[in-house]
Amino acid sequence: METRKMGRHGLEVPALCLGTMTFGLQVDEAGSRAILDKAADHGLTYLDTSDAYPVGGTTESAGETEEILGRWMKDKRNRDDLLITTKCFAPTGGGPNSWGLSRQRILDAVEGSLRRLGTDHIDLYLAHMDDRMTPIEESLRAFDDLVSAGKVRYVGCSNYAAWRVGEAMRIADRLGITGYMTIQTRYNLLYREIETELLPLCRDQGMGVMVYNPLAGGFLSGKYAAGQAPQEGTRFTLGNAAPMYQERYWQQAQFAAVATLKNAVEERDLDLVSVAVAWVLDRPGVSTAIIGASRPDQLDANLAAFDVEFDDALREICEQVWWTLPRRPVSDGYR
Repeated sequence: METRKMGRHGLEVPALCLGTMTFGLQVDEAGSRAILDKAADHGLTYLDTSDAYPVGGTTESAGETEEILGRWMKDKRNRDDLLITTKCFAPTGGGPNSWGLSRQRILDAVEGSLRRLGTDHIDLYLAHMDDRMTPIEESLRAFDDLVSAGKVRYVGCSNYAAWRVGEAMRIADRLGITGYMTIQTRYNLLYREIETELLPLCRDQGMGVMVYNPLAGGFLSGKYAAGQAPQEGTRFTLGNAAPMYQERYWQQAQFAAVATLKNAVEERDLDLVSVAVAWVLDRPGVSTAIIGASRPDQLDANLAAFDVEFDDALREICEQVWWTLPRRPVSDGYR
């Protein structure tokens, strides 16, 4: 497994990270363990989760994904071989302090994640979303205290706009603390809005970049056809996450773009999944790409991304496809 530095920081991470947000709902525990076993066997030892997962679930199911990971690590006795990222922000209960990035919420959330994961530290702890209701100073100080206490090694953010990342950097510098060292953000062949401001900012400031949705929730597998209804058991029908994924990708322009990409890839005897992941890894400033699977065999095409070589013609097709898509407003919040 190729490894990369997380921006300018000393932390070195595998170029691929296994996303686990479907563990516990779309994928049951037995299936999750099978995926985790195969991932570990192939050097895919960087795991991404959240206290709110599984995605598509409710506050009652929040934390189940972390619990599955915790039981697996306990049985395998492999915690020291892994890097773990988890997050806080989303509601995990009904109380007034069960969501957001207040000091109260962050300190409570990390204890819950540590307990469910069965570990004494989290390698990278992220603010899952931007909390405009809480001063950034309050959140950053709480995260810094966790680092000082040894419960967290590094901190970062997810789904932040570029201007908010810049504001967090400025405040961390004023406070004399490290602040966010990485951002987790959506990025793929069908969604490249971060290239305008966020990626240049991260490259300039040496901030690590973890990209999620490199396959657009499975849409870039090329297995869906225009005119068909979303298939049960996929990201596009998964609980309360289904409307969001359909709004993002289940559109006529996206279907046409994927068809063009699929034809170009198949002419070169390549796999669209491998090409989509390889394209993201090839982009300047990307530290790691978060991949997911609902079956162990689905990891094969993702891992094969390291064998893909782009020629000028394929790169140009990827560029042309992006410019055929309609420009859409970037939603504030879960970006």
